[in-house]
Amino acid sequence: MTAPEENQTTRRRAPGMSPEQRRAMIIQTAIPLIAEYGSAVTTAKIARAAGIGEGTIFRVFADKDELLQACIAEALSPEHTIRELDAIDVSQPLPDRLAEAAEALQAHMHRLGALIGSLGHRGGKHPGTVRGAARAESTARIRAALAELLEPDKAALRRPPEQIAALFIGLLFTQPRTEDEPDLTPQELVEVFLHGALSGGAK
Repeated sequence: MTAPEENQTTRRRAPGMSPEQRRAMIIQTAIPLIAEYGSAVTTAKIARAAGIGEGTIFRVFADKDELLQACIAEALSPEHTIRELDAIDVSQPLPDRLAEAAEALQAHMHRLGALIGSLGHRGGKHPGTVRGAARAESTARIRAALAELLEPDKAALRRPPEQIAALFIGLLFTQPRTEDEPDLTPQELVEVFLHGALSGGAK
């Protein structure tokens, strides 16, 4: 191999990332693969998808289990969803704000559900009690961000924004699936949430 080829290989394998950046990159690559294959996914498959050597994974993770647990922690993290909620334009009408929030929250729940579901009830270094505490903290932070989104309409709300936010999240989490009817769109869900189940504006 010539010197230029060696340099190209070096840049491809180690593009100036810190260990933290490399961990984050591997986690982001691994999450969709874990959602698809569960714990049966191999580190070799993850490495190929990330475009790195398999040994690079074990330079930033002690073993495969640590990588799996890091992926669960990332899926539980509310940071991405909170950024999306914070980016919603509060000058929009409340139904439009809530519809955007519903899309962000449903995407978060789908990512989390797909990953946790594919792994089943894993124990290991991340026991269920710890995972439950992390999920509770995540939900609390998302609820606070959603309450901020409701704040401009506080005077028109029947209950405090924090309680309305909790009710809305609860509706998203428990939305039933029916075989004969399509799922509600975010806009339809918001309409039912704000105006009830009666049509035509009846009260």
